[in-house]
Amino acid sequence: LESSLLTQPWASVCFGESVFIAKACFRDTGYMLLISDLSSVWYESADAEAVGQRSKELNKRLTVHVSSFLHHLCNLMCPLLAGQPDATTSFSCHHTASGLSLHVKSELSGLPFYWDFHCCPAPVEMVSRHLVRPLIRMSLALQYQVQELTSLLLQKDAEIEDYRESGATLSRDRLRTELFHEETFQQNFMAEVRSGAS
Repeated sequence: LESSLLTQPWASVCFGESVFIAKACFRDTGYMLLISDLSSVWYESADAEAVGQRSKELNKRLTVHVSSFLHHLCNLMCPLLAGQPDATTSFSCHHTASGLSLHVKSELSGLPFYWDFHCCPAPVEMVSRHLVRPLIRMSLALQYQVQELTSLLLQKDAEIEDYRESGATLSRDRLRTELFHEETFQQNFMAEVRSGAS
């Protein structure tokens, strides 16, 4: 389950006034949910036996196979993570002494369906594997991309300057661009980031 969860993208989700990022993986054998408010990270991993036991406690009137419960949970969570929540399903969450509880209210076979995800704090290794390492890898990839684009812009400026020195002129003046100055660009970019964050 966790190896499959690694391939899932993070999605932004709202529960009431709170914004989280989350990812989930559902199988016939169980599910795994990872959720963070960017200050803390919580998770729940439940196998088919645990799902069956909890479904009996929360949905006494429903008698369906565990795999049907898991399939239904997947059908409720996946649209939410895709940014297309079902209007007939409500989600709410609250912090508990042991972590984070996510409450789901929906319908199954015409009957009320309830589910509680009981998420506990994720271990450091899991946070590193799913959040920290991918972010660092992406940051390094973007830095490399910026370096490559900066180099390309400087080459283009040199090429354009060579054309100008050879007597070439623009047919449309609106296409004229200023020389690219890397330091000025970086300063302006960081100033925009700071103002956006504030």
